[in-house]
Amino acid sequence: MNRHGAIDTGPSTSPLPSTTGTRPTGRAHRPGDRAVLSDADITTLVTERPIGHSLAAPFYTSPEIFELDMEEIFSKHWLFVATEAEIPDPGDYVTVDVGRHSVILVRDDDEQVRAHRNVCRHRGARLLDNPCGSVGNIVCPYHQWTYRPEGDLVYAESQPADFDRSAFGLRPVNVRSVGGLLFVCFSDTPPDDFDEVAAILEPYLAPFDLRSTAVAHRTDLEEKGNWKLVMENNRECYHCDGSHPELATAYFTVSRYSEDQVPPRNWEQYERYLAAASDLVARKGDIDFPTTDVSELDTRPTGFQVAHVPLDGAGASIAADGKQVSRRLLGKVPTPTFGDLSIHVQPNTWVHVLSDHAVVFSVLPVAADRSIVRTTWLVHPEAVAGADYDVEALTEVWRATNDEDRELVELTQRGVADPGYVPGPYSLVEAEVEAFVNWYVQRLGHALSARTTAGGTTPAPVATGAALAEGGAEA
Repeated sequence: MNRHGAIDTGPSTSPLPSTTGTRPTGRAHRPGDRAVLSDADITTLVTERPIGHSLAAPFYTSPEIFELDMEEIFSKHWLFVATEAEIPDPGDYVTVDVGRHSVILVRDDDEQVRAHRNVCRHRGARLLDNPCGSVGNIVCPYHQWTYRPEGDLVYAESQPADFDRSAFGLRPVNVRSVGGLLFVCFSDTPPDDFDEVAAILEPYLAPFDLRSTAVAHRTDLEEKGNWKLVMENNRECYHCDGSHPELATAYFTVSRYSEDQVPPRNWEQYERYLAAASDLVARKGDIDFPTTDVSELDTRPTGFQVAHVPLDGAGASIAADGKQVSRRLLGKVPTPTFGDLSIHVQPNTWVHVLSDHAVVFSVLPVAADRSIVRTTWLVHPEAVAGADYDVEALTEVWRATNDEDRELVELTQRGVADPGYVPGPYSLVEAEVEAFVNWYVQRLGHALSARTTAGGTTPAPVATGAALAEGGAEA
């Protein structure tokens, strides 16, 4: 363990194979070759996707669609990649790989968070190869070109007299902190609705003061499944009763159900949930906490959702039987029984903030059939491991739940790759899965239409279940 917290990196993300040129525009014809999907083929899959059904198999298995996902989703939208708690002091940094992109997030001497491409401006060497650390300056290991945390080039040996160092600073990456959660966008023209989304989310996060928390633990879990399957699995609790016994001791699995959707076997739990929800409203009033949940998952470029629900058992934390697992409460939280603030931001993150700790998740795609789920646990900055909390107890439920979800995602990946797979209908309680898939199809459809228009031909119509909000950047 170091001052960045205990980090279990697990399997490392390997870089994606390099691709050059444009996506193939036709299908392979040699005997035994896999059919190569063109943009026109993918557009047909998008337009023919039936609303309320899972995606066709190529969306989960095709290298061409995975490449398109990386180009149009992960290269052009805001991505959650880290927390301010991971870089508390000047010079502290983390590196994050997103497909072929690598980004350095570093706190500069003025304590501002900066994001830079992890590429030397000399001959392109990777600058920082460790997942985290602390530096005075960023020094290229190849020829020792040296950069300040702000990105300025300050040293480059053996250059001509007219060499202009100011023209060779590190390439910046857009970075924004939302309540201590760090988002980056690799595009020069990121979606411009992010300011509005941040303004909505900040009041929910402010009382917990995540910017001042400390990292207690982090894990990287490799899942042999497409990134969309990871996100879809997270967007529903239809599977929770049968798959997550640890989570079910603390989490009301019916919290997102309307009364007419509750199975008879869950009715007693639903009645407990209603009573706990009523109590939570009173506690939120004690600190003027926002009382309205917001769901805009598929109506804007930066789809998001925020919800605040009570917990079962002791009602204090997502831990065994809902018990409190850290003695020090976060920020201005007045009581241990302050429920679960959950936030979801498309395309790659979900967050659970409790009275005594927070757990943040990011999905990092690696290949069409492989993803990394990064999980980070945050605690009060003065909480001491072994005295105020036990790492095993703090992480027990989500470590088990993540591994159970990994098995489900991998089973599904194997299933969708089977020739017998046909997209099936979502249930009444999988509306958030449909919203995620609908957001994804909208974004992919828009990108394909823009590509076709740029090529001088008439774009094919894109079927969507909800129109994008007007005025957002179409990235």
